[in-house]
Amino acid sequence: MDAVEEIKQRLSIEDVIGQYVELKRAGRNFKGLSPFGNEKTASFMVSPEKQIWHDFSSGKGGNMFSFVMEMEGVDFKGALELLARKAGVELTQYQRRPGEGKVKQRLSEANELAAKFYQVHLSKNQDAIDYVFKKRKIDKNTALSFRLGYAPNNGAALTDFATKKGFSTDELKRAGLSTQRGRVGDMFRSRIMIPLMDPQGQAIGFTGRLLEDIPNAPKYLNTPQTPLYDKSRHVFGLHLAKESIRKSGYAVIVEGNMDVVASHQVGVNNVVATAGTAITEHHLKALSRFVQDVRLAFDQDVAGIAAAERAIPLASKAGVNLSIVTVTNAKDPDELIQKNPKAWQEVIDKPEYALDWLMRVYQERLDLAKAPDKRLYSDVMLTVVKSLQDPVEQEHFLEKLGKTLGVSKEALQSKLQTNKQATRLKQPAFKPAPPVHSAEVIKSQNHLLALALTVPNLRNHLDLLTVDMLPEAQGQQLFKFLKQHPEFSGGSKADPQLLEMLSDLQDYVKVLGVIFEELYQNLETSELREEATRLQVRLIEQYVKSQKQPLTAALQTVDDKQADAILKQVKALDALLKQSQSK
Repeated sequence: MDAVEEIKQRLSIEDVIGQYVELKRAGRNFKGLSPFGNEKTASFMVSPEKQIWHDFSSGKGGNMFSFVMEMEGVDFKGALELLARKAGVELTQYQRRPGEGKVKQRLSEANELAAKFYQVHLSKNQDAIDYVFKKRKIDKNTALSFRLGYAPNNGAALTDFATKKGFSTDELKRAGLSTQRGRVGDMFRSRIMIPLMDPQGQAIGFTGRLLEDIPNAPKYLNTPQTPLYDKSRHVFGLHLAKESIRKSGYAVIVEGNMDVVASHQVGVNNVVATAGTAITEHHLKALSRFVQDVRLAFDQDVAGIAAAERAIPLASKAGVNLSIVTVTNAKDPDELIQKNPKAWQEVIDKPEYALDWLMRVYQERLDLAKAPDKRLYSDVMLTVVKSLQDPVEQEHFLEKLGKTLGVSKEALQSKLQTNKQATRLKQPAFKPAPPVHSAEVIKSQNHLLALALTVPNLRNHLDLLTVDMLPEAQGQQLFKFLKQHPEFSGGSKADPQLLEMLSDLQDYVKVLGVIFEELYQNLETSELREEATRLQVRLIEQYVKSQKQPLTAALQTVDDKQADAILKQVKALDALLKQSQSK
């Protein structure tokens, strides 16, 4: 038995999901409100018998591992580790490098002990109390939520305490809690301590802010790189923000940890921070597991502008829509919140698309009537534009840049081709673009496949479809299987070899079974055919729309020969749509 199967045997899916969603018994199943939106009618279902879940509002579904991945924003390995802890399963026995998991567990326990130690010492130090509650105006509930603490100004207070609790000095060093300064001592001293948490709320490191000035000491001190903490990947406050991020549909990134604390205190909870302006692709990918709308609220100084320049190509690569939030009448979000909490939400609600913002900011700082400034402006903007992943978006900003500078788009393209610091701009891609993976398209895919899998006579409704019209890999795999084996009927009498071919899709097939049972099992044959036709047309409509957009944009920039080829593709798409609608 592997770790996954052992966890499934020890944990019930309804208990795991019940920690996130209020479930109520509905016959053999459980129902609840979707955790992926703000609905009033329960459309979320859990099947204990099949050990799967399905959300009818978003089209998402799977097993307990996929649910934890969705809710916690982690990959499969992260979900496995989290559920293993809940189940009391020791993963080290399944790992190739035995003992690695135990080392990380010890370091995690050391950080948790340190967080509690610092919290206790905050309550004992009046200067620290005054700083947190009076000067920074943080209330008790917020301080407890973020587990704020204080590191006493004693050379080895934490080290001595932790070693008495059974931790070795080597473990404390590896956890980033102690250092060698002549002798082993504490990493943090005389500092307000802000724990750095993983997405599940476990302490993995700390940021320490000086309580009182100490000569040659940095105002802020962070845990160094450890097996648990990596500043290029860690998103501060995500454990408290993820639910709000998911429900609001966007995330806000600020520079400072205290900006996050202040924002959460006034109820704006979809706010997180990175290590200063050092935003990375890992940060954006972590947030993209929850939303595609990410808004930066960095200072509008040189460092902030440079950070935005770096972030735009990273966002394009990570597949998120990046915009900028401009804070006015305050030096940072914390100060704005202290002045007017409502103003903070107001500026968040007025984001400006990142590249539009960058163009505007440089226009305000340069005199584009002068040749040197015009050259500098084009150098900066072309470097950013050429990094965009979408050729249609590249084309859009080339045209906008040309209008701003009063030059032709061809001149800008020529500069890109000859600029040693910028790679050549990709020509508009005439190949079909992938379909938009909206919830409606995913639902159409799953509902049609549920019908085709359960009712073999409906498989002719797959004839006009191709693999690239389906948005998800599991749906594509099942589609190929049904096309190759139209005689497959499922059930206990099915060919064992064919059932083995579906073994990787067993949870997905179970989800489709639930969809059919809930929506279609009581319908007449004529009604099933009508529904299958409707779903087929919807998938083709979305596919045709997604293909025609880049083709239409490309017509503006190509010669007559290329235009003829594009028009033939458009005509073929229109014919496909007409054929599906006429059946």
